[in-house]
Amino acid sequence: MQIGELARKSGCDTETIRYYEREGLLPAPARSASGYRRYELPHLEQLAFIRHCRSLDMSLADIRRLQDYHLHPSAAPCDDINALLDAQIGRIHQQIASLQRLEQQLLTLRARCDAPHTVADCGILKTLEGAASGEGCACHDSAGGD
Repeated sequence: MQIGELARKSGCDTETIRYYEREGLLPAPARSASGYRRYELPHLEQLAFIRHCRSLDMSLADIRRLQDYHLHPSAAPCDDINALLDAQIGRIHQQIASLQRLEQQLLTLRARCDAPHTVADCGILKTLEGAASGEGCACHDSAGGD
Protein backbone atom coordinates (compact mmCIF):
# COMPACT_ATOMS: atom_id res chain seq x y z
CA MET A 1 0.00 0.00 0.00
CA GLN A 2 1.12 3.57 -0.56
CA ILE A 3 1.49 6.13 2.20
CA GLY A 4 -1.97 7.61 1.63
CA GLU A 5 -3.62 4.25 2.12
CA LEU A 6 -1.52 3.56 5.22
CA ALA A 7 -2.55 6.97 6.56
CA ARG A 8 -6.23 6.20 5.98
CA LYS A 9 -6.06 2.73 7.50
CA SER A 10 -4.10 3.88 10.53
CA GLY A 11 -5.77 7.24 11.15
CA CYS A 12 -2.35 8.88 11.07
CA ASP A 13 -1.42 11.67 8.69
CA THR A 14 1.30 11.18 6.11
CA GLU A 15 3.73 13.70 7.63
CA THR A 16 3.58 11.87 10.95
CA ILE A 17 4.27 8.57 9.20
CA ARG A 18 7.31 10.11 7.50
CA TYR A 19 8.42 11.57 10.84
CA TYR A 20 8.22 8.15 12.51
CA GLU A 21 10.31 6.76 9.66
CA ARG A 22 12.96 9.49 10.09
CA GLU A 23 13.02 8.81 13.85
CA GLY A 24 13.52 5.09 13.24
CA LEU A 25 10.24 4.10 14.88
CA LEU A 26 8.76 2.85 11.63
CA PRO A 27 11.02 0.81 9.34
CA ALA A 28 11.67 2.29 5.94
CA PRO A 29 9.41 0.66 3.36
CA ALA A 30 10.50 -0.84 0.09
CA ARG A 31 10.17 1.41 -2.94
CA SER A 32 8.23 0.67 -6.09
CA ALA A 33 9.92 0.95 -9.49
CA SER A 34 8.52 4.47 -9.74
CA GLY A 35 9.96 5.41 -6.33
CA TYR A 36 6.80 5.31 -4.25
CA ARG A 37 6.97 3.92 -0.73
CA ARG A 38 5.33 0.48 -0.53
CA TYR A 39 4.04 -0.33 2.93
CA GLU A 40 3.04 -3.77 4.09
CA LEU A 41 0.89 -5.10 6.94
CA PRO A 42 3.81 -5.05 9.44
CA HIS A 43 4.10 -1.28 8.89
CA LEU A 44 0.41 -0.87 9.73
CA GLU A 45 0.84 -3.03 12.84
CA GLN A 46 3.92 -1.07 13.96
CA LEU A 47 2.11 2.20 13.38
CA ALA A 48 -0.81 0.97 15.49
CA PHE A 49 1.66 0.04 18.24
CA ILE A 50 3.29 3.50 18.09
CA ARG A 51 -0.06 5.29 18.08
CA HIS A 52 -1.29 3.27 21.05
CA CYS A 53 1.84 4.16 23.01
CA ARG A 54 1.47 7.84 22.03
CA SER A 55 -2.15 7.74 23.25
CA LEU A 56 -0.64 6.87 26.65
CA ASP A 57 1.59 9.97 26.33
CA MET A 58 4.76 7.92 26.07
CA SER A 59 7.86 9.58 24.73
CA LEU A 60 9.42 8.50 21.45
CA ALA A 61 12.44 7.21 23.38
CA ASP A 62 10.20 5.02 25.55
CA ILE A 63 8.30 3.81 22.49
CA ARG A 64 11.61 2.93 20.85
CA ARG A 65 12.56 0.83 23.91
CA LEU A 66 9.16 -0.89 24.00
CA GLN A 67 9.36 -1.60 20.29
CA ASP A 68 12.73 -3.22 20.76
CA TYR A 69 11.27 -5.53 23.40
CA HIS A 70 8.20 -6.14 21.22
CA LEU A 71 10.23 -6.94 18.11
CA HIS A 72 12.89 -8.96 19.95
CA PRO A 73 11.12 -10.79 22.77
CA SER A 74 13.23 -12.93 25.04
CA ALA A 75 12.83 -15.09 28.09
CA ALA A 76 14.27 -12.27 30.25
CA PRO A 77 11.98 -10.84 32.93
CA CYS A 78 10.03 -7.76 31.99
CA ASP A 79 11.40 -5.68 34.89
CA ASP A 80 12.67 -2.99 32.50
CA ILE A 81 9.24 -2.67 30.91
CA ASN A 82 7.62 -2.41 34.34
CA ALA A 83 10.14 0.27 35.33
CA LEU A 84 9.42 2.18 32.12
CA LEU A 85 5.69 2.14 32.88
CA ASP A 86 6.27 3.06 36.52
CA ALA A 87 8.29 6.08 35.39
CA GLN A 88 5.48 7.08 33.03
CA ILE A 89 2.96 6.77 35.84
CA GLY A 90 5.21 9.01 37.95
CA ARG A 91 5.27 11.62 35.17
CA ILE A 92 1.49 11.48 34.94
CA HIS A 93 1.20 12.05 38.71
CA GLN A 94 3.43 15.13 38.33
CA GLN A 95 1.25 16.39 35.49
CA ILE A 96 -1.88 15.87 37.55
CA ALA A 97 -0.38 17.83 40.46
CA SER A 98 0.64 20.60 38.06
CA LEU A 99 -2.83 20.72 36.54
CA GLN A 100 -4.39 20.88 40.00
CA ARG A 101 -2.16 23.87 40.85
CA LEU A 102 -3.17 25.49 37.57
CA GLU A 103 -6.84 24.88 38.37
CA GLN A 104 -6.42 26.62 41.73
CA GLN A 105 -4.68 29.56 40.06
CA LEU A 106 -7.51 29.90 37.57
CA LEU A 107 -10.15 29.64 40.30
CA THR A 108 -8.36 32.36 42.26
CA LEU A 109 -8.19 34.53 39.16
CA ARG A 110 -11.85 33.86 38.38
CA ALA A 111 -12.80 34.95 41.91
CA ARG A 112 -11.39 38.40 41.10
CA CYS A 113 -14.50 39.05 39.02
CA ASP A 114 -17.30 37.29 40.84
CA ALA A 115 -20.02 39.86 40.18
CA PRO A 116 -21.25 41.49 36.97
CA HIS A 117 -18.95 44.33 35.88
CA THR A 118 -18.12 46.20 32.75
CA VAL A 119 -14.98 45.13 30.96
CA ALA A 120 -13.33 48.34 32.19
CA ASP A 121 -13.86 47.16 35.79
CA CYS A 122 -13.12 43.47 35.25
CA GLY A 123 -11.02 42.14 38.13
CA ILE A 124 -9.58 39.38 35.97
CA LEU A 125 -8.23 41.82 33.40
CA LYS A 126 -6.98 44.18 36.12
CA THR A 127 -5.10 41.32 37.79
CA LEU A 128 -3.58 40.17 34.50
CA GLU A 129 -2.61 43.73 33.57
CA GLY A 130 -1.07 44.29 37.00
CA ALA A 131 0.96 41.10 36.79
CA ALA A 132 2.17 42.10 33.31
CA SER A 133 3.34 45.41 34.84
CA GLY A 134 5.32 43.63 37.52
CA GLU A 135 2.79 43.79 40.34
CA GLY A 136 2.10 40.73 42.46
CA CYS A 137 -0.42 38.32 41.04
CA ALA A 138 -3.13 37.02 43.33
CA CYS A 139 -3.53 33.79 41.36
CA HIS A 140 0.16 32.90 41.60
CA ASP A 141 0.76 34.23 45.11
CA SER A 142 -2.07 32.14 46.55
CA ALA A 143 -1.01 29.03 44.65
CA GLY A 144 2.46 28.71 46.09
CA GLY A 145 4.32 31.43 44.21
CA ASP A 146 4.68 29.58 40.89
